[in-house]
Amino acid sequence: MATKESHGANTPVDRGPGYEVRDANVRALLQFAFWMAVVLAVTMLGMKWTFDYFEKAEPLGATSSPLVKEGARELPPSPLLQVHPHQELVDYCAAQQAAVNSYGWVNQESGVARIPVDRAMDLVLARGLPTRPASDAPAGAPTVAPATVAGDTDVQGQCGYLTEPKETVASEGGAEK
Repeated sequence: MATKESHGANTPVDRGPGYEVRDANVRALLQFAFWMAVVLAVTMLGMKWTFDYFEKAEPLGATSSPLVKEGARELPPSPLLQVHPHQELVDYCAAQQAAVNSYGWVNQESGVARIPVDRAMDLVLARGLPTRPASDAPAGAPTVAPATVAGDTDVQGQCGYLTEPKETVASEGGAEK
């Protein structure tokens, strides 16, 4: 029996020359370039007309750019950018430390005063906090465990990095420095 050669779906029957046999349509390319130039020219003329129209039009009000020097420059509303933010933070922290470590009136008419934190802690240790007896606690109220402080860290908020840390140095007697 004779075998037939079959051409599969992936086997090309006619290979051809292997290159583009017809040239590009030069007329169509030139037409496209012409109409593209026309569109660009119309767009530029439209932009020129628009800019001229708005330049001659009545102004809409004060310019919003601080770079335009028409009269006195007005400051924008708060918050303003800080020129020296580190120095302002140092000043703020110094004011906070002065308030925390000094005596003063919060509201003199009501008799509310401010005392240093160290003195307030001594008074709380000496007098204790006001409490009610356990028998007066409502039924089902949770019992609160005493607060514990982990480690000997002194957290001072946003001003903490401005102060020098308290270093503990173990000396012969074990005293802190």
